[in-house]
Amino acid sequence: MQVKNFVEELQWRGMVHDVMPDTEAHLMEEMRAAYVGFDPTADSLHIGNLVPIMLLAFYQRCGHKPLALVGGATGMIGDPSGKSSERNLLDEATLRHNQECVRAQLSQFLDFSSGAPNEAVMVNNYDWMKDFSFLGFIRDVGKHITINYMMAKDSVKNRISGDATEGMSFTEFTYQLVQGYDFLHLYREQGCTLQMGGSDQWGNITTGTELIRRIAGGKGFALTCPLITKSDGSKFGKSEGGNVWLDAKRTSPYKFYQYWLNTSDEDAEKYIKIFTFLDKPTIEALVAEHAEAPHLRLLQRRLAEEVTTTVHGKEALEKAIQASEILFGRATSAQLKQLDEATFLDVFEGVPQGEVEASTVAEGLDIISALAERTGFLKSNGEARRALKEQSISVNKEKVSEGYTIRSEDLINGQFVLLQRGKKNYFIIKTV
Repeated sequence: MQVKNFVEELQWRGMVHDVMPDTEAHLMEEMRAAYVGFDPTADSLHIGNLVPIMLLAFYQRCGHKPLALVGGATGMIGDPSGKSSERNLLDEATLRHNQECVRAQLSQFLDFSSGAPNEAVMVNNYDWMKDFSFLGFIRDVGKHITINYMMAKDSVKNRISGDATEGMSFTEFTYQLVQGYDFLHLYREQGCTLQMGGSDQWGNITTGTELIRRIAGGKGFALTCPLITKSDGSKFGKSEGGNVWLDAKRTSPYKFYQYWLNTSDEDAEKYIKIFTFLDKPTIEALVAEHAEAPHLRLLQRRLAEEVTTTVHGKEALEKAIQASEILFGRATSAQLKQLDEATFLDVFEGVPQGEVEASTVAEGLDIISALAERTGFLKSNGEARRALKEQSISVNKEKVSEGYTIRSEDLINGQFVLLQRGKKNYFIIKTV
């Protein structure tokens, strides 16, 4: 199978931190298998996982075979890299469920089913680790790596010499051996010669190459990507509400789209290379166009569109764009009523709410009552009348005047009415 230069592809995208000598030449010879590990401690990946996902996606697009390893065994231990404390350990049933969820999300980026020689494969290290006895592991694997070698790893040194009062357990200390064995196992069973990951994984990956050399007499390769940060120094992948998840139930497509749309110019230029499949000429043209009119935020819009489409699909993107237009005033009542409940509440998150009985709305709720005494949105009936005369009151984005009555057909999702005074002063009536 014809292969493209994968390392060169990553380099112009700014995705190479460390690469073992001769990796590029090795990959140019023929189709090769490579793997990246994913933590299965949640039933969804988040955008912090997008870098390793994109590593595999670009790898497959360059004609190579990607292996996505779900760490069912290592998820039961906990990786000390970059951590100050141990993670919670999960049971097998939970890990299996999480694995299936992760596979579904990865299938948005990787081809698992075409039958092509380089179709992706998902593996779980629990499948080959579960039958290992403790004595068998320390005899067959542990004896090949010295304590001195393991202690020299930054992930171990930082944890032992850091501020953590609880230190580092033996369980975590052995993590690099377990991950190293994964590489050896995949080398033997899948012909896998390359492991990739974040730059904090370099120590664990090279333990694997060492095991391949010492036990199998072979040659393994390693490539890591820089850890992504935001230009303001804050952590990439986090919002005010915590992680930005790939699962629409955890982070709505609207909020997902907004995360990318709100990136800075500097970050957008970096992210569009890493998180989209756009080619170099297209990205260079977008960057140049954006520089001429940065206020139009062309780079951010294209970034948000590309990533949201890949993760959630074209239809979800269109709904997210529609929801964004509603928030900024460019929308109709009909478009507002098309929003599902979750997206509606996301768009108007933090907007004050008041409750009114559904039967009252069914009978007809006078607009002055809705604005003042029944909700407290405005302070008095007099203020409500003045606002109506000024033509500053809208119901579901449509201007109304005194004498208007809110009825059941005004309800969004059979439950909400959006009141608005001026451009930015919103209030939600929720029927109960």
